[in-house]
Amino acid sequence: MTAKPRHYFGTDGIRGLTNSPPMTAAIALKLGQAAGRHFLRGDHTHRVVIGKDTRLSGYMMESALVAGFTSVGMDVTLLGPMPTPAVAMLTRSMRADLGVMISASHNPYHDNGIKLFGPDGYKLSDADEAAIEALLEAEIPLAPPAAIGRARRIDDAQGRYIHFAKATFPDQLRLDGLKIVIDCAHGAAYKVAPAALWELGAEVIAIGVAPDGFNVNDAVGSTHPAALQASVVAAGADIGIALDGDADRLIVVDERGQIVDGDQLMALIASRAAAAGTLKGGALVATVMSNLGLERFLAGQGIGLHRAAVGDRHVLELMRTTGCNVGGEQSGHIILSDHATTGDGLVAALQVLSALVADGRPASQLLHLFDPLPQLLKNVRFGGGAPLEAPAVKAAIAAGEAALAGQGRILIRKSGTEPLIRVMAEGEDAALVAQVVDTICAAVAAA
Repeated sequence: MTAKPRHYFGTDGIRGLTNSPPMTAAIALKLGQAAGRHFLRGDHTHRVVIGKDTRLSGYMMESALVAGFTSVGMDVTLLGPMPTPAVAMLTRSMRADLGVMISASHNPYHDNGIKLFGPDGYKLSDADEAAIEALLEAEIPLAPPAAIGRARRIDDAQGRYIHFAKATFPDQLRLDGLKIVIDCAHGAAYKVAPAALWELGAEVIAIGVAPDGFNVNDAVGSTHPAALQASVVAAGADIGIALDGDADRLIVVDERGQIVDGDQLMALIASRAAAAGTLKGGALVATVMSNLGLERFLAGQGIGLHRAAVGDRHVLELMRTTGCNVGGEQSGHIILSDHATTGDGLVAALQVLSALVADGRPASQLLHLFDPLPQLLKNVRFGGGAPLEAPAVKAAIAAGEAALAGQGRILIRKSGTEPLIRVMAEGEDAALVAQVVDTICAAVAAA
């Protein structure tokens, strides 16, 4: 049976250009009503917690969601600017029925998004999202006047998350003597991340901590690490940490200004967990995009690698299926399920910092555990049809695989959000990898 096409939910909640469908106040209000109605289960007082990042439209979307949830009888607890993982954590700890994060993650300020978490702190299942979508198209019964929900803002949400994050750092270690540059992308973690590092003893240099509603992810953060690289080198810092707009993603810069991506960070965390006997499932869960160098490094450590489809949601699903407790993406989404139900940039950073303190070597020596194989990704826009079914494209892919001769791999996938074919190859020879990618791209463009 073919799944019903989605009109609102994508791979990670609902996202789009603000004041254009689906990211309008009217749809947000209806979403609050639909999601609230779906989670009105049992006879207890029903509660939803709502956090947001720092983009201008967050106020508008927050107000619309509050109106929607309260109109169907749900109480609302407002957290203010908070990381996505903090919302997931507080949804569980406050015994809420639902958690909401208003953020477009690493996108610019003019976009926004809405992510929903169930009472267990995990992102909603496909079945829950489908049920909410169905309600969005229906007439939703409203609560009688006496049953309308209340809304309140809690003042200690940031302190609760800081305490939680610090509790994931080993009790016997401190960050005394470390000079750390933290880039918060003018986003949701602009207060909590520097505070947590300072409370653990670090000398903290914070950048990207002056949000104005328009500057989230603007030339700062994990997707724009140049500012962090320059700051680390200029300050003579030991390490740099970059988060994205909602702080569920992490990229690190060593003391020389070199970028350390998610693959290297996962290699560090997984290998240290294996050595300590705390790696569950005997493997790491990454995505099809993770470098072959990571796979070879893990194999040398006796650690397996499971590959999921791109997206932290797919990573988490495979982690739960395989019983693994470490997973993530090359882009820096790292999920440590012993601590969190979703990617948490600050918690992942604290695991890296604990390794740096315990090991004693500079970050440039500790964090570069393998040499990545040459990898190239290109996008090809297409006008319609099914270019991957074209004989010429299939022939180009087969020829590329033959040329790599088992010493690399090719990954071809269709974008889930744009009319793009993504062509990736990696192998021992950078020139050959480029030739393979270009040949396949040309065939797709001509199809």
